[in-house]
Amino acid sequence: MDIGKTLKDAVDAGDLPGVAAAAATDKGVIFEGAAGVLRSDSVVWIASMTKAVTGAAAMQLVERGKLALDDPASDIVPELATKGVLEGFDASGEAITRRPKRPITLRHLLTHTSGLGYDTWNAEVMKYRHATGIPAIGSCQNIALTTPLLADPGERWEYGISIDWVGKMVEAASGQRLDRYMAEKLFMPLGMTDTGFAIGPAQRLRKARMHARGPNGVTAVDHEIPQTPEFHMGGGGLYSTVSDYLKFTQALLAGGGPILKPETVRLMARNSMEQGVLCRPLRSQLPNLSNDLDFVDGMEWGLSFMINPKAFPGRRAAGSLAWGGLANSYYWIDPVNKVTGVWATQLLPFYDPNAVAAFEGFERAVYSAL
Repeated sequence: MDIGKTLKDAVDAGDLPGVAAAAATDKGVIFEGAAGVLRSDSVVWIASMTKAVTGAAAMQLVERGKLALDDPASDIVPELATKGVLEGFDASGEAITRRPKRPITLRHLLTHTSGLGYDTWNAEVMKYRHATGIPAIGSCQNIALTTPLLADPGERWEYGISIDWVGKMVEAASGQRLDRYMAEKLFMPLGMTDTGFAIGPAQRLRKARMHARGPNGVTAVDHEIPQTPEFHMGGGGLYSTVSDYLKFTQALLAGGGPILKPETVRLMARNSMEQGVLCRPLRSQLPNLSNDLDFVDGMEWGLSFMINPKAFPGRRAAGSLAWGGLANSYYWIDPVNKVTGVWATQLLPFYDPNAVAAFEGFERAVYSAL
C-alpha cells in the first residue's frame, strides 16, 4: 500500500482540504509527505498534541527531584488548593461547591483525573463559564483556569485543563516561562526548530490556514492562538510541523534520549489512573469545535497519553500511546512494533469522520510498508 497515496486519495475525494504526515521506525524516518493545501513543512496548530510535550517537561523535573507525582500539586502552585468540587447551582445561578476529598497531584493532572474539565465536552463547565463570565481556555488568560472541579481528584477521568496546570507547575519548579523551558530542554536537544507557542517570521510564511466543515462544505477561517498570552497553554498552545513533532515521538519511541530516561518513558507509558477508572465518551457542547468521541472500550491513560489495551488489527499494537489535536491532528507511538506516526490537517470540528478514516488509512499503509 502506497503511504503517500492515502493522503492524495483523501484530498482528491474531497474529504480533506489538505493533510501532512510523517512516520518513522526505530531505524529512522520512513515517510514524509503532504497533499492538498498543506505541505510537509507546513506549520500547523497541534492543539492537544501539546499535552505530551508538557508532560515530558514535567517528567524531566520529576527526574531532577523538582516535582513529585504524588505530592499535593498546590505545594508548587498554591492556587490549586482553592479548587472546590462543583455540586450544582442555586436558584440565582451561583455555583455550589464543596471541598475535595483529597488534594490534586501531578499524577492526577497528567492522567486527567484531577476533576478539571473542558467546556467543549462538559455542560457544567460551560454553565459555570456563562454564569461567571470566565473566558474560554483558548483566550490564554489566567482567569480561564479558575473553573471548579467536576469530581474528586483520582475518581473520574474528565478531559480538561489539567495539563495547562502542569505547565504552571513546570514554570514554578523550573523558574522559567514554559516557552523558554521547552525551547531549552526539549526543542533544542531534539532539533525541533519549527515548534513553539509563538509563530516566528520563518514559520509564519509556512503557516497553514484553518478550515471548518459546515453545512455548506469546507471553508477557510481565521484562527490563531494568542501570540502574547498571559500564560502559555501547556494543554494546547503549540505550533509545529509533522516532521518536527515526529522528532519528539521518535525520542519517546527510542526510550527518551536525549530528553528523558528510559525508566521515565516506561513509567509514562503505563496506565496511571486509579483501578476501575477508564476513559469516558466525550459529548460535544460546541459542535463547531468537536464532534462526539466514543472511545474503544477500556481505553487507559498514562502520564499524558491515551493507551489502547488491545491491538488494532492492521495497525498499532496493544500498549501503544496516542492522542490528537482539535484541528484533526493525530499521532501514535507503538513500542512493540517500533513505529510512530504523525498526521495533521487544519480542519474543525475535531474527530471529523472523514479525517479519522483518512488517518486510519495512513496508519494501515505505514504498517503494511514495514
